[in-house]
Amino acid sequence: MRAQGWFPPAGIIQRMLIAVAVNPRASFGRARHAGKDAAAHFRAAGAEVLLLCADSYAGLAQAVEDALEQGVDALVVVGGDGMVHLGLNAIAGAGADAGAGPGARRRVPLGIIPAGTGNDTARALGLPLHNLPAACERALESLAGGGRMIDAGRITAGGSSRLFAGVVSAGFDAAVNERANGWRWPRGKIRYQLAMLRELASFRAIDYTVTADGEQWQQGAMLISVANGQSIGGGMRIVPGAALDDGYLDLFIVNRLSRTRLLAVFPKVFAGKHVGHPAVRLRRVRTVELSAGNIVAYADGERIGALPMTIEVVPRAVCVLA
Repeated sequence: MRAQGWFPPAGIIQRMLIAVAVNPRASFGRARHAGKDAAAHFRAAGAEVLLLCADSYAGLAQAVEDALEQGVDALVVVGGDGMVHLGLNAIAGAGADAGAGPGARRRVPLGIIPAGTGNDTARALGLPLHNLPAACERALESLAGGGRMIDAGRITAGGSSRLFAGVVSAGFDAAVNERANGWRWPRGKIRYQLAMLRELASFRAIDYTVTADGEQWQQGAMLISVANGQSIGGGMRIVPGAALDDGYLDLFIVNRLSRTRLLAVFPKVFAGKHVGHPAVRLRRVRTVELSAGNIVAYADGERIGALPMTIEVVPRAVCVLA
């Protein structure tokens, strides 16, 4: 049955090949059906669809690499921020310009069908979050219109580098992610909220060495994040003024606080009302170096590894269908 809604004029989408990559474990398995529905929607619009699905993140990443090497007109990821992370690095990451076919991979646009738990990059792009047909139509409309260029961040650590679309977390928020990822239950956002409360019981301030655009200082803090997007954790607006296409990253620091005061600050983050708190510091930067002992960083919800690391902005890194 033909999907209902807006479609580009006849001929624009026809004969286009869209690779649709699906994380079957996103949103605890619900994305598997979302991927099939998205593929059906694109086929109904006249496109050819290559549906990519694998049992592991690494397997799916390889399938995406193979599809890009063969040549596609667009890559659409179905899932959450981890899938955006996968797609961004496949298109614009290290070695991405070496792809064969009718042009460099950087010219392949990235579409996002939000089907994860957090969906923070999709939220920053203004994509429909709980309406798959509308998200597919937005991707098709943007594909016909040329898409939108956005920045990314590049993380360099241990001799390798990778890109991120949203936020690098390297403190209390990363510790919460680390704890939550070790739990199989409960599901959904409540898991991260409970992990936050559990982590709060034992968390201590971290001693960082920070270098931002050449200026270095010692920093005692509860957390430091480097943001391209505005939010983490499904809408916690840590940097409400961040823009995806301004050529900058945003350094977000929460100074030393008691656990009670930290717990009082966190609810304000969902509305972005924490920015006036005396313990909160924000600074626009192009390059940040972070160092601290025994701290593991996350980016786009994916585990990156231990500090130290260098984080820098990559202007106009990828074209998104938004």
